[in-house]
Amino acid sequence: MVGRIIETEADVAEGAAWLAARDAGLAQALAVCGQPPLRRRPDGFAALRDVICGQMVSTASAAALIARLDKAGLTAPSAVRAAGAAGLLACGLSRAKARALLRIAESGFDFRALRAVPDADVQARLIALPGVGRWTAEIYALTALGRADVFAPGDLALQEAARLLYALPDRPAPRALAARAEAWSPWRAVAARLLWAYYRAARKREGLG
Repeated sequence: MVGRIIETEADVAEGAAWLAARDAGLAQALAVCGQPPLRRRPDGFAALRDVICGQMVSTASAAALIARLDKAGLTAPSAVRAAGAAGLLACGLSRAKARALLRIAESGFDFRALRAVPDADVQARLIALPGVGRWTAEIYALTALGRADVFAPGDLALQEAARLLYALPDRPAPRALAARAEAWSPWRAVAARLLWAYYRAARKREGLG
């Protein structure tokens, strides 16, 4: 069974209000940052490509890489297959990411079918693809499919935001953050949006970007 889908800013507002009424930390994040962004984009190969580009790099580096791929027209599986590994490497992709994207482009993976699949099965199908781990699958489900109850406890920005917001001595480990996030169900994806917004605000206060 597919749960709630975040389609509009009104959905985000509903989730944020529900969370703020139940969690003082998230209420503080909402007060500081206001309603977080929708963070939705069309699903499909290009969306997964972009999440893979964001693995283990800064948001600025990922954006620059994505821009180069877009400029080269490498947005669809057919274009990626035609470009081959050499074309992907020329855009600045690492060999591992180039190999993963090429294999995904050659796989014939049915992205549209994911729309009707429960959250756990979405992640299982994506993780079966080359170069896709749990974080990548969670971010894709959250941003491209709009799943309202998906969280990414391995995300460093979410961990750091939680540390700051709840005055924790250290960044919570993924398991600890996932346990905390259970209380945010069925709006864990909106909690992620609030934490990302709080992280950006904290970085600006600290002069880090």
